[in-house]
Amino acid sequence: MNDEKRIKELLVQLIDLMNENDIAELEVEEKGSRIRLRKTEKQPEKPVIISSPGPAPQMAAEQTAPAARVEQPPADHRLTIKSPMVGTFYRSPSPDAEPFIEPGDVVNEESVVCIIEAMKVMNEIKSECQGTVKEILVSNGEPVEYGQPLFLLEQV
Repeated sequence: MNDEKRIKELLVQLIDLMNENDIAELEVEEKGSRIRLRKTEKQPEKPVIISSPGPAPQMAAEQTAPAARVEQPPADHRLTIKSPMVGTFYRSPSPDAEPFIEPGDVVNEESVVCIIEAMKVMNEIKSECQGTVKEILVSNGEPVEYGQPLFLLEQV
């Protein structure tokens, strides 16, 4: 099988994987080549494809995940951070480390609130909103689904 055909088949498989698991961005490195796929808001069905030949460093074990989904009910000032993917929820970067956040902590748009492991990749999940953590709805090591509520925040 020639390289062009193999790459096209790999792209189709990766795009299917992204669509099935609602993954917004994916990067794969193999034998010195890197493929990066990213869905954009303007064209959700057509990911942007970036490929760079040549030597590439080994794939990092921890990557930034798609943004957490935040929902805000209009009546009160509570925000819900929902899981952007299917995986295993972790409150801290390692078993012996302190949790990223605790109830009462104030977070902002760039605050890492948890890690979700998906397909052996550790994905940092950021808050994407500002608020005070009121409740953590998921236990450490628990499987989570796409769109599952993870945290309740009170808007600051």
